[in-house]
Amino acid sequence: MASSNRRTAYIVRNTNETKIQLSLSLDGGPLDLLPATAEFQNYRPRDHDPETPPEYQDTKTHASQISNLQHIWIWTGIGFLDHMLHAWAKHAGWSLRIRCRGDLASMLDPVTHNARFRGDLFHLARNWLMFVPIEVDDHHTTEDTFLALGTAFTTALGPRTGLARFGYAYAPLDEALSRAVLDISSRPFFVGDFGFQGPMMGNLNTQMIHHGLGSWAQNAGVTLHVDVLKGENDHHRAESAFKALAVACKGACERLVGREGEVVSTKGVL
Repeated sequence: MASSNRRTAYIVRNTNETKIQLSLSLDGGPLDLLPATAEFQNYRPRDHDPETPPEYQDTKTHASQISNLQHIWIWTGIGFLDHMLHAWAKHAGWSLRIRCRGDLASMLDPVTHNARFRGDLFHLARNWLMFVPIEVDDHHTTEDTFLALGTAFTTALGPRTGLARFGYAYAPLDEALSRAVLDISSRPFFVGDFGFQGPMMGNLNTQMIHHGLGSWAQNAGVTLHVDVLKGENDHHRAESAFKALAVACKGACERLVGREGEVVSTKGVL
């Protein structure tokens, strides 16, 4: 899936709650399309063009960007989560493909679907029940996506030698300003202070940003502090936080020329 000098990983995480495919390159570059599997054979996310095959991975999504330097294609079924993951990957210099089928009502858009059938209330209700799966909430999809991304991160990183290890960054977005500090320590720990004013951003519960990043730090084996220092708009607060995290990740993962194989620790092990 990648040349030998790029740090890559392909992860499949299947539970009773979510099915996830994830491909990551910490050094950018092209990524193969996520392979067709039984879990995604008939899956079509809610805002997918009904005339396009569901397994078709193109750039016609709200969280995709394909170039010679980066392949980013993200579809979790939670639009705001996709947006944050897109920003993270873009500013970290990663290539990232994610596909998640979670316990959300995201198989078909019943409004779009029903428009093609009878419009009376009886048939509207019947079609809704026929085509919408049982919905839980955004918790499992968000948590499991971050867990899978953490596993992919530590897998792609490989031996923790010859790395800068520490990364930090400030990132503004208009009136918002965030700081992220990262240590590739193999001591999982997360502290976050976001100060969100509302309970939701789009269809993502604001609590899940804290919980998701904590889940990522756990599986990535990193110590992570993220603080939103100021900001009035929750969207700006969240996006500045993910952009700061992205730049901190990029710095911490930098390979140090001339220090290949060296463990950057007084303990001699990470």
